[in-house]
Amino acid sequence: MKLTQDDKWAVSLAAARQFHAREGHLRAPRKHIEQVETEKALAGRQNGAREVVEIKLGTWLDNTLKRAAKLTEQRRADLNALGMRW
Repeated sequence: MKLTQDDKWAVSLAAARQFHAREGHLRAPRKHIEQVETEKALAGRQNGAREVVEIKLGTWLDNTLKRAAKLTEQRRADLNALGMRW
């Protein structure tokens, strides 16, 4: 089963929240990779088992900044709550 854009956003946002909780900011280097534990069910697997996925957080944050004008209000609010610098 393929992840939807909303699923990918949710996993990337979880990585951003995890990074922010640990570091206190969202200024991840572009090459930073964040490991996030996620439910396998999200990826179409069964039993709700958990797995660790690697999110290229620095790249995701950089790309998100470049596409800021296209973000929904909710997505902007989610990032604003983490102190995103626009």
